[in-house]
Amino acid sequence: MTNDVTLFDRDPQYIPRVAAVHDMCGYGKCSLTAAIPILSAAGCDVCPVPTALFSAHTMYKDFTFHDTTDMLPGYLDAWRKENVELDAVYSGFLGSADQVSIIQRLYTEYPNSLRLVDPVMGDAGKMYPTYTKELCDAMGRLADGADILMPNLTEASILTGRDYPGQNIKDEEVTSWVQALLDLGAKNVVLKGIDRNDGSIRNYVASAALGDASHMVELEHEKLPFMIHGTGDAFASSLCGAIMAGKNLAESARIAGEFVRSAMMDTRNQPHYQERGVSFELSLFELTSLVH
Repeated sequence: MTNDVTLFDRDPQYIPRVAAVHDMCGYGKCSLTAAIPILSAAGCDVCPVPTALFSAHTMYKDFTFHDTTDMLPGYLDAWRKENVELDAVYSGFLGSADQVSIIQRLYTEYPNSLRLVDPVMGDAGKMYPTYTKELCDAMGRLADGADILMPNLTEASILTGRDYPGQNIKDEEVTSWVQALLDLGAKNVVLKGIDRNDGSIRNYVASAALGDASHMVELEHEKLPFMIHGTGDAFASSLCGAIMAGKNLAESARIAGEFVRSAMMDTRNQPHYQERGVSFELSLFELTSLVH
């Protein structure tokens, strides 16, 4: 792999602290119920910042949703008073447009922390049910300065204002999309989920420090013959875990892709797996091995 950008120099004896700015679902494998165990397995101290509370994820017909925006300023005030230290801010699903300023506050108060942005807004060309245009526009402000921006093609289309092209795009089109994301101000980009119907899923990694998108790295993984909710959160969380374990960017993206594939293999043996989501518990050892 030619993309050898390393973002975190891991001391083997040190446990890095990561603020995970995500929603919490009582049922369904996603957001904080993925980020906390996955990052912990990679040897991180996870500090949750809950952006919303759901009874279950939004793929279920019935779910409750509670926006936590009003509680977050006091939450972070208490952190500041206790001199909480952070090595990274990893953000995902947001409950409201006002929460973008909460993340930007974390950036200001922890200027040396990595900014890891999974711009969770939608999939398969559609926004998630609780999202609005205002929230999507606000989410775009997190791209500028992101140490890693990790969108799928739906999210990339929202961030760049381009039409959603479907999952099957050619190499030259991928280059154009990745360059457009770098042009938003992201330092590094991981574009997820290119599917050319040839038995593989491809992710692409590019770094502004290494030049334009023509220097991107393609990572190919086996495509399994079924889809599962929550794989995006598992991918982003395991990628962040690998980064915090001291792996370089391209290797971290490769590790994340294989972690998700392994977890999906275990998932299909679980009851109601297509609704509940990816069962990653039996694959956590893959991340723990990174730091031992």
